Amino acid sequence: MCIDMDAYFASVEQQANPRLRGKPIAVIGSGGRTVITTRSYEARRYGVKTGMNIYEAKKLCPQIILVVGNNEKYTYTCKELSKIYFKFTPEVEIYSIDEAFLDITTTHHLFGGPDDIGHSIKKEIKRQFGINCTVGIAPNILMAKLVSDLAKPDGFRWIKPEDVQGLLKELPVKEMWGIGSRISERLERLGIRTCSELGNAPVSLLRNKFGIIGETLKQMGQGICSRPLISDAGDPKSIGHSMTFSKDLSAKDTIKAQVLKLSALVGRRARRHGFTGRKISLTIRYPDFETFSKGTTLPEFTNITHEIYHAVLRILSTIKLKDKIRLLGVSLSHLMKENKDQLTLFSDRAKERSLLQAVDTINDKYGDFTITWGSYLENMERPTVISPAWRPSGIRNIAIKN
Repeated sequence: MCIDMDAYFASVEQQANPRLRGKPIAVIGSGGRTVITTRSYEARRYGVKTGMNIYEAKKLCPQIILVVGNNEKYTYTCKELSKIYFKFTPEVEIYSIDEAFLDITTTHHLFGGPDDIGHSIKKEIKRQFGINCTVGIAPNILMAKLVSDLAKPDGFRWIKPEDVQGLLKELPVKEMWGIGSRISERLERLGIRTCSELGNAPVSLLRNKFGIIGETLKQMGQGICSRPLISDAGDPKSIGHSMTFSKDLSAKDTIKAQVLKLSALVGRRARRHGFTGRKISLTIRYPDFETFSKGTTLPEFTNITHEIYHAVLRILSTIKLKDKIRLLGVSLSHLMKENKDQLTLFSDRAKERSLLQAVDTINDKYGDFTITWGSYLENMERPTVISPAWRPSGIRNIAIKN
């Protein structure tokens, strides 16, 4: 089952402020370089789309009401929504802040069947929060996501195994979750436009053109998906944090300050969940959206902020920047559980661990960056958009403050 909230941020804002109900609104960020993050269905009728800048949106809909997003409100609501899902099954994957997958295979008979569960969830969400969601039910995650997309808004659709092929027969491949515009364009050049054509294509052709994902694409065209629902994420493969800036960065000191901030966020999350890592990666995006990553492997495992920071600076020193920087990202991978009982032979490292523990304790109690590094203060900029990787619990739970 896929539960997908309809125009989530905009719907939450309309419910919180009755004066916004029934009107075209758009939720925007608080930074100087802001775009439409979500628009209400009233605004969509005018052609307003996610990612548009404010000028474009107002040109299409002069009466549009712009609302600065309240991330704490959306994350709180997401956490409360998850409590509803767990009433019907312990197998819940919060896929994103406005979307969840539920495996009801072993529990649906307790609640009257899939149909009753889907409608009960829709009614409960409407009763508690006054907002709408769309429910899609299918044999696997891929098809559940597809039918929820097709049923929007405020919809409900249940497709059974025997009806999958009929649905896919004339469905354009671009409608399938996971097939973006680039892949769909390449498929079209091969004469593959519908999902059934993709499912019937020779796997040798798809492997030749798309490599290792060729077989997966063929299975998608047949409505087959073996991806399990990830109700317990287990140990993560990496811990990362990225940030898009309100103004492109070019000054060396400003770039270094932002790298320090990202290193602090990554290190703190690693320490909080008891992980250390050896590989440090830096991601850079230019204003034209060209994006690349470069990494280095350390001789020892670490979660110490300044060890991460200096490793990133070493990576940065090997890169000849061709333009200003729009986005920076720092990640820690090749992870292992930290042995907190192990004694360090180096007194400086022991002192830094004690210092970081004290800083973490204060920031956990009073909020992020209550105590921070002096070199960062002059260049402080906070993220204004929720990362797609955000989760209401676990290692991907990042404190959201407006």
